[in-house]
Amino acid sequence: MRKFATHRARRALEAIGAATQIGVHLALGPALRPWRRRWGATDREVQRPLLGDDLVPQPTWVYTHAITIRAPRSKVWPWLLQLGQGRGGFYSYEGLENLVGCGIHNVLELRPELQRLRVGDTVRTHRSGYGPTVTRLEPERALVLGGPPNAKGSRALWAFHLVDGPDGTTRLLERGRSSPGRGLLERLTFGPYLVEPIGFVMSKKLLRTIRDLAEHRASGDGRRVRHLATRERRSARWRATTAATPSTSRSVT
Repeated sequence: MRKFATHRARRALEAIGAATQIGVHLALGPALRPWRRRWGATDREVQRPLLGDDLVPQPTWVYTHAITIRAPRSKVWPWLLQLGQGRGGFYSYEGLENLVGCGIHNVLELRPELQRLRVGDTVRTHRSGYGPTVTRLEPERALVLGGPPNAKGSRALWAFHLVDGPDGTTRLLERGRSSPGRGLLERLTFGPYLVEPIGFVMSKKLLRTIRDLAEHRASGDGRRVRHLATRERRSARWRATTAATPSTSRSVT
């Protein structure tokens, strides 16, 4: 029980830290936007055409995030395949995600049943089933989500690209392109005012977690990955037990 309490406390602190970051980025939105939109990316990576860009041909805003991973593409790709609610989660601040009912539980180990993903599949972002469709997929190269317009003309693209780096490293690029359609709600949902600063904080955590998981696995240091995975499994069992146990009330005399 003490381990679970410690784990919950750690998650709560992470969520508070992430919420604080989001608050800062929302408050300083326009001032920090140029930095956020190209976090970790070189000029060449920002300007580089990537698979799927054509799905949102006239975006109103674009971002390119990047991170170096000391592992080959083959060690990074399996973690991308697991993305999604009801799958491997998004390797980010699940405490914040679940505050809005997403039902996200990160899986910090590779599971064979989560390695199956095809064009046309939906990568859910919420327990309601909402999420983008896989529109392009090139093994160990690119995973492209979304693109086609919705009923009100909004388009959004979320893509991950793996590029060979020097000395056996990999550059993981995250590219987003968006164009809001008709109406205020569409501009808030697909515009940069809220989505961009919030998404930046969540994406930064996602990229760093994938980096750490892939590097530990590639280096042969599976102990760290197994430790994280075991901790998550214990937490999942604790959540299931708590949910299944009916609450009891005591009368005080």
